[in-house]
Parts: sequence; C-alpha cells; structure tokens
Amino acid sequence: MTAEVCEIVITAPDAEWAADFTRTLVETRLAACGHQTPIRSIYRWDGAVHDNAETRIALHTQLIHADEILRLTNQSHPYKVPCFLVQPILSASPDYGTWIIDCTTRPEAI
Repeated sequence: MTAEVCEIVITAPDAEWAADFTRTLVETRLAACGHQTPIRSIYRWDGAVHDNAETRIALHTQLIHADEILRLTNQSHPYKVPCFLVQPILSASPDYGTWIIDCTTRPEAI
C-alpha cells in the first residue's frame, strides 16, 4: 500500500488560491485531502533574496496522480516556477492508507 501513496507539497502566495486549488483536486478525486499551513519563505529569485508569507499545501494522494497534479499546478499557479515536491509515504496506518486510495480512485477506474 505505501508504495502507492504519496504527499505532494506545493507552496502558494495566498491561502485562497491554495484552498480553491485543493478543493478542485479533492472534488475531482485527484487528492484525498489537502492540509494548509501558513509559512514564511526566504528564497533567492531573479538575483535577489526575498522574504514572503506563503501557504504550504500538503496533499495526500496516489503516486499515479502526481503527473496530472503537476500539469494542473503549472497551468493555474500564479508563480512562474512553483514549488512542487512529491514525497513517498513510507508508512501509514492501514486504515488511513486505504482511505487515501479509496478517495482517489476515480470512478472510471473501478
């Protein structure tokens, strides 16, 4: 089970974009859930160091959806180069892992 599920991390400039994007992914069964956290990002861009408030999204999904989520991120994200990281979930409670898979199995795949 654990080889099938992952956490995708995306950062965004504001909580509303993050919430709308997450809601779309959950509604279309590309993610089981998304957890949002306000963060402070310090990074280098265009030769300068920036210090900005952002929102971090942690999506729980199946690895098979990562490419589609990346495509949608690149299509709608306000940043030119959005943060997009895929992290395998090495261990999860069996019930939670099953829930992720159940929530992200699209009806046409059943």
